Amino acid sequence: MWHHARCNMAVIDGDRRCAASMMKNRLSILSVFFISAYLLIAVRLLDLGVVQGLDFRADGISDVGAQSVSVKEITPRRGDVYDRNGFLVATSLKTPSLFVDPYLVLDANALSESLSKVLPDFDKEKSIKIMSAKNRFGWLAYDITPKQQQAILEIGDPSLGFKYNYKRIYPQGSLFAHLVGYTDRDGLGLSGVERGFDDVLARGDDVSLSLDLRLQHAVKREVSKAIADFNAKAGVGVILDAKTGELLAGVSLPDFDLNAVSDAKNNQKFNRLTLGVYELGSIFKIFSTAALLEFKKVSMGRTFDARKPIKVGWFTISDYHAQGRFLTVAEVFMYSSNIGTALMAKMIGGRALKAFYKDLGLLDRLRFDIKEIGRPIIPKQDIWREDSAMTISYGHGISVSPLQMSVAVASIVNGGIALQPTLIKKEEGYRPKSEVRVISEKTSLKMRKLLRLAVNKGTGKNANLEGIAIGGKTGTADKSVNGRYRRDKRISSFVGAFPIHDPEYIVMVMIDEPKGNKSSNGYATAGWVAAPAVKRIVNSMVSILGIPTDKYNPASDISLDLMPYVHDKNKRRKRGKTLASYQ
Repeated sequence: MWHHARCNMAVIDGDRRCAASMMKNRLSILSVFFISAYLLIAVRLLDLGVVQGLDFRADGISDVGAQSVSVKEITPRRGDVYDRNGFLVATSLKTPSLFVDPYLVLDANALSESLSKVLPDFDKEKSIKIMSAKNRFGWLAYDITPKQQQAILEIGDPSLGFKYNYKRIYPQGSLFAHLVGYTDRDGLGLSGVERGFDDVLARGDDVSLSLDLRLQHAVKREVSKAIADFNAKAGVGVILDAKTGELLAGVSLPDFDLNAVSDAKNNQKFNRLTLGVYELGSIFKIFSTAALLEFKKVSMGRTFDARKPIKVGWFTISDYHAQGRFLTVAEVFMYSSNIGTALMAKMIGGRALKAFYKDLGLLDRLRFDIKEIGRPIIPKQDIWREDSAMTISYGHGISVSPLQMSVAVASIVNGGIALQPTLIKKEEGYRPKSEVRVISEKTSLKMRKLLRLAVNKGTGKNANLEGIAIGGKTGTADKSVNGRYRRDKRISSFVGAFPIHDPEYIVMVMIDEPKGNKSSNGYATAGWVAAPAVKRIVNSMVSILGIPTDKYNPASDISLDLMPYVHDKNKRRKRGKTLASYQ
């Protein structure tokens, strides 16, 4: 019995030892398995994170299906841009862009087909190439909408992911296209304020412009109307504060939608307001006449022989609406006589005239807050020869931008202080600190009287507006095409200042290649094309800005002082056509 029990105990003890041995072996095997698995995972992570240089957090890659992931922003949010009244002009919105990890794509064709149903204009062939690449990252779509993002999430493909960045948005569309400008996809300013103030906006600071959205609408509307009415090629409109230099409105047409820059043509992108330079014709008579009055101290009654054209070298200077007689200074300006103005320039001299134009900023690139600035085209002479001075005096042989012209006119009418234009809003009551005088206050007053006379009695009659004393000057210039001037291709411009007794605003309209219509009796000169557009803009300004019209009494019109120097009874006709025909 005892022996039998002992034997049984030995069997049981052996079974226990055997079981323990088997368990130990199994644990060893499992340990080896888990260690191997962990080693494989570690090697894979090392391959992804170091060898292939993939940073999950920085690139926003997800391997658990398409989802929105938290990523580090590439750039800080760009500052906003506002007009002078606080209306938003440019801002940045946080938007997702879609990327793919080609390594995780199972079926590129099927995935591309699914995405094409969600994203408009999705390039399936291009996307398949991206999905089939050997790298670990590829862009599929930029700046997608929340609805599109949700639809992509519902696809549930683990190879897709989203990365967030800021997209530049322009709430006003094309309204401020050339002045506000645009950025590239990475937020770098490429034109306009976006480029000129790129460092300010890039660090997140806002910019308030001098522009007035309401006035901008009015200018664009009236310049568009002039282009349409006269079947013109292009146009420009300007409203400038004559005392502070603030640009209140600036339009270059045709323009483009800032939210769809890639769709814009070069003709639309070209900034005619500041980058384009043009021969603006008789508007230059403002400066030539001012120089005569300032330097030669002549009276308004001084006469110049305008009975016949002047032969200067191979060029003949003649008048569009010749009076065939001696003209006073007042009449030369009122009738816009090329002959009389050329004789004035001869009296002034090429050296003095060039120096005066330089003081007005007409010979150098305009200093302004955007970088798209055209360089004036002028004769390459240290001292202007007599023939050059005579033709330049009435705007032939010199080209400047419309904004540059507006600034120079402001310097003549604002009391004679050279003006520096700006796109940045100034505080109420601001006046430029540095006052560089170009003409005396006395000469400035005389020029305001002449400008009012040109609107009351001369070529600018169509700019006359009841209740508002506008002064201004027309300018019609033939365009140079392949080195030859074409009478059928013209630039028609008008620059006005008001209220003319103490000007606060400069308004200019330039229309490129207008064609006559029935309402203008077939004429496309400045008096018919640009002067009425300025009149309509001023009329809109009266309503928008609340400018009173009852304080301007026609009986106190400053141009009445010049009537003794105007001999209407001697007015002549040229080939049976009235003065109005040549406006």
